[in-house]
Amino acid sequence: MAALSTSEQIAFHRGTTLDGRPLTVKDRENMLKPFLPPTPSTETPSPVTSPSPPVRKPAKKSRKPKPMRSFLASQLHLLVYTIIHTIFSVWFRFRRAWHAVVHRFFALLYYHHRTPEYIQKDVRNLGKLPEHLSVILELNESDDEQGNAGLEGLLNDVCEITAWCACAGIPLLSIYERTGVLKNCIPQTHRSISQTLESYFGVSRKPSLSVRAPHLPSFSPPTTPPTSSRPSSPSSSTTLISQPHITVLLLSANDGRNTMVDLTKTLAEMAQKQVLDPGNITAELIDVELKEGVCGEPELLVLFSPRVELKGYPPWQVRLTEIYHVPDNKGVNYQVFVRALHNYAKAQMRFGR
Repeated sequence: MAALSTSEQIAFHRGTTLDGRPLTVKDRENMLKPFLPPTPSTETPSPVTSPSPPVRKPAKKSRKPKPMRSFLASQLHLLVYTIIHTIFSVWFRFRRAWHAVVHRFFALLYYHHRTPEYIQKDVRNLGKLPEHLSVILELNESDDEQGNAGLEGLLNDVCEITAWCACAGIPLLSIYERTGVLKNCIPQTHRSISQTLESYFGVSRKPSLSVRAPHLPSFSPPTTPPTSSRPSSPSSSTTLISQPHITVLLLSANDGRNTMVDLTKTLAEMAQKQVLDPGNITAELIDVELKEGVCGEPELLVLFSPRVELKGYPPWQVRLTEIYHVPDNKGVNYQVFVRALHNYAKAQMRFGR
């Protein structure tokens, strides 16, 4: 294969022939043809260049699980589930039995017999008592949960708890019921509580009572204690003046988040109208407004339900509240009330220190 001469290389790169004529396509092919490989024959194709047909790989057969293996796996899963379920069932039954025994023991140890002296004896040695005690009750259609059904059962629970607080010397009791049905019958509630206090203390020693609710006037008839029970002697008058007073506050779900939303809207409108400086909106201001509109923070919140469920209780009022409940307990009973007071007396309020 001969190489191009120097003059031919220059002519090829310039695109002209030796005599100065422009190179055509045919001229370029003739100049490069000696340097190209020979053209393969079309009659006898080369076995190297002929494409080979693609080799198909045999499809993998999907392994089907063996019936015996899948059966053993399902039986193993069932066995593990049964063991776990049995362990938890035994543990829950043992826990319920233990709590029932403890509850029965406290029922024998502490029982009020509807006598204030017994209740005062149960709380006499406690280091402190709450000034504001709160409870959460629920209106039940059936008596399976709390032991009493309907409004009558709810009123009975309210009366008993109020009497216990009056005997223990707790001046303020707030009762939270989610639907607010008690707010619609404040006079009836006052009358029922007054009758229960009379059965505990008697007519002459019955504490004075007032029942109120947020955004509603306080219901406290002047005949509590009754006028007929007022003695005429000076010594008896002194005793009458020192008679205790208990206030019952009725709360519902509307006194919780809805009140905070309304207060937030009011403060925002006052800030937009430049009536109130936004810098003056502090936690102390909100606390004061909520105390005036709803109530202050209770020192102790007692739950008579088997689980800790606040059920929409006003959130601002339980920031520093001691919450007490007895697992697996059903219904309002005096033993839970006394145990809550004993637990509160042992509690240490560090407030972040």
